[in-house]
Amino acid sequence: MTSSASQAPGPAGPGEPSADLLRQFWWLHDARWYQGVARRFGQDAANEVNAEAMQFVTRRIASAYAREEGLGPGLSAAELATALTGISELMTGDAVEASNKVTGEESFETAVTRNFALEMLARAGTLEGYECPCPQMRAGWFEGLKTEVSDHRVECLRTGGSACRFRTSTASGAAATTDGAAAAATTDGAAATDAATVPGKETP
Repeated sequence: MTSSASQAPGPAGPGEPSADLLRQFWWLHDARWYQGVARRFGQDAANEVNAEAMQFVTRRIASAYAREEGLGPGLSAAELATALTGISELMTGDAVEASNKVTGEESFETAVTRNFALEMLARAGTLEGYECPCPQMRAGWFEGLKTEVSDHRVECLRTGGSACRFRTSTASGAAATTDGAAAAATTDGAAATDAATVPGKETP
């Protein structure tokens, strides 16, 4: 990738704030509005609004990223893994430590081992009751990239996991998985349940 969207921002000019400083202000704003909504209307409302806002913003960011990179719809697993790495770095800098590893022709896995937002919430004493908007964030990314996927959340840092871990299959890979599960369920005489279609559901 060669476009400006995938490259780290250059040094700020005289009198211009650095990208890192702007991200710090964004994090501060994000924390303050969440805390404000939680105090006035309760944490359930704050979690709901946070998830809605996150999906809206990440859809726009991913769409802009795709235009800058010249990415068309229906990306492969390898292309998605690369795109998610670039978008995450663009949004968060080093405040989030994440990796995207291709695990098959039609699948990849994301592991987030550090999330500064969770650290801030823990310091503020409001981590309990917080619902991570990661599923909505990722849904926005995939919508912006115009690629259908099946996205499983299998582990979460907030609930004690070693990482926030997602397993993702592209549309053709997801269809194969669903067909296989349906066939197995028919053999067993049981109804098939595709947990992958439930955003954010922890699955093995």
